[in-house]
Parts: sequence; C-alpha cells; structure tokens
Amino acid sequence: MKTALIAGATGLIGKQLLQLLLEDSSYEKVKAITRKPIEIRNSKFENIVLDFDKLSEHAAALKADDVFCCLGTTIRIAKTKEAFRKVDYEYPLELARVAKSQGAVRFFLVSALGADKNSKVFYNKVKGEVEEAIGHLSFPAVHIFRPSLLLGDRTEHRAGEGAATSFFKLFGFLIPAKYKAIDSLKVARAMVAFAKETDSGFYFHESKELQKF
Repeated sequence: MKTALIAGATGLIGKQLLQLLLEDSSYEKVKAITRKPIEIRNSKFENIVLDFDKLSEHAAALKADDVFCCLGTTIRIAKTKEAFRKVDYEYPLELARVAKSQGAVRFFLVSALGADKNSKVFYNKVKGEVEEAIGHLSFPAVHIFRPSLLLGDRTEHRAGEGAATSFFKLFGFLIPAKYKAIDSLKVARAMVAFAKETDSGFYFHESKELQKF
C-alpha cells in the first residue's frame, strides 16, 4: 500500500484532490502539509502543519510514494513578483527535492495552460521554469497538469476571474477546446487517474485532455 503527500490541500483543486485520495483504496495513508491545521476525521489522514520556508526541517515527516503539488497564488494576492515566485516556484521545487530525498517516486504538479520558461508573461514564465526544474530531479515519473481558467468555489476572491468565469459560461461554446474553462474537480480526478498508471517518464496533460475527466 502507498502513501500520498499533498501540498495545497486547502486550495480549489487541492481540497477536492484530498477527498479523492482519502476515498482511494490505493493509498493507505494520505498526508497533507498546511500552514494551519485542517480538521478531517479519517483514519488515513495525517495533517503536517509547517512553515513552507522550512520544508527541509520536516524531511522525515514528508516521506511518501506519490507527491501531489497544488500550490499556487496570483500576483494580486502575493503582492510582489518575488512573493509569487516563492509560492509557485521555490516551494514546489523544494517540496520535490525533499520528497525525492525521502524516496518519493512520482511527482504530480498543477501548472497552468501556457506555461513556458521563455514566455514574456511573468506568470507563464515562472510556471514553465518550475516544470523544467522539477524535471531535472530525475523522478521515475512526473506528471504536469496544465488547466485553463478553473471553475469552482474558491476560498478567496480573485479579481477579474468572476467576470471571466461568467464569460466562459455564456460563450464557452465559441472558444476552442484548448482554452475552455475547466471544472477544478476534473483536474483533481485526472491527477488520481494518472496516479494509477505505472509507466515511468515525464508527461504533460493539457487542459483539453483534462476535460474528459
């Protein structure tokens, strides 16, 4: 039986993924690392409360087979590019490094549509850079998920996304499949589905592919 480790378990995708992992018989234990405690009553669940700036100090507690990273923020919430980069680049990469040192064999990362290390768009550039950096860690298997605009109930309001969501709901039929907004639950389901595959390698899963879940 396997152990899953999830970061970003209180976010839009993460909270749904956490529930799916707890329901999945493939995992004997599901660990969630968070800044603040989360109350879940499940014998499989373990909540590791920590400071993400000190991940290496908790290395032994982060031992797992499969690691699911759903960390992410926006410039508006982070306030600065440096703070954004810490959450979307430094934390995922350090999590991958620490987990790999503890024997993790697979890493599942939520990135974004348009991620490209050479992009002139800061958000897309950072997403592309962290994808590449994690790829260099030589996990037996890495799965990168690149969803478009996410639909779902967020815990925080993101400026502009409300209007964009309404637009997608009204005129989504006019938008190419690659760019259509996607329900966050579909992304979570896709992550669990691909976690059941045993092939090694580095895989990208674009938003269009994720829609089928």
